[in-house]
Amino acid sequence: MKKPLNKSVITNVTAVVIIIVGYIFQTAFIKSIGFFALSGAITNWLAIYMLFEKVPYLYGSGVIPDRFEEFKLSIKQLMMEQFFTTQNIEQFIETEEQQGGKLLNLQPLLDAVDYDKIYEGLVSSIMESSFGGMLMMMGGTEALAPLKEPFTEKMRVTLMDMTESENFKTALQHGLNAHKIGEDIVSKIETVIDKRLSELTPQMVKEMVELIISEHLGWLVVWGGIFGGLMGALFVFA
Repeated sequence: MKKPLNKSVITNVTAVVIIIVGYIFQTAFIKSIGFFALSGAITNWLAIYMLFEKVPYLYGSGVIPDRFEEFKLSIKQLMMEQFFTTQNIEQFIETEEQQGGKLLNLQPLLDAVDYDKIYEGLVSSIMESSFGGMLMMMGGTEALAPLKEPFTEKMRVTLMDMTESENFKTALQHGLNAHKIGEDIVSKIETVIDKRLSELTPQMVKEMVELIISEHLGWLVVWGGIFGGLMGALFVFA
């Protein structure tokens, strides 16, 4: 687990060195700076440590692991209220719909159509109709075989022309209920977030938060030592 120790150690060692120098030269001014700097650095280091770790008999320590349920709830609220709102998703869907002429590509769907089965259905309908008997005298279904390729190609072109028409696209866009789709998407996203958050443990939450802010928290120790030293100097002068 990564902890902001490097800057803390350097600051604390520096403060101790200043104290030692103060004693060597018997200078109250230097000793005061060192003691106040060490006090400020240690106090800030302890405050940082208490965010992530439980310290016996110190009320409020270990706040992050102790409040991990509240952290999880805050994460969910941030995601759902700031990013994945029904309004945001609805606006996105409506924008996509408005650009439907550019973005709507039904070619893969048309390519997946089994035109041979459509042809077979047509032939079956003809054979079961009143024309079936007449067609049997002319060779049966084999007589229609030359029509198969022209029929399937014509059907493909017809469907493509139909899906590219403005009337079809307008009807398709009107059939898409952006609000309903948005609500469904939000519901699914919320389910996924709930599932993922339920897998988090206090240790995972602690490490996640610590990883984000630990690098910067080390500077609190540094500034605690600096301001503590300045307070020590002012104390002597006062």
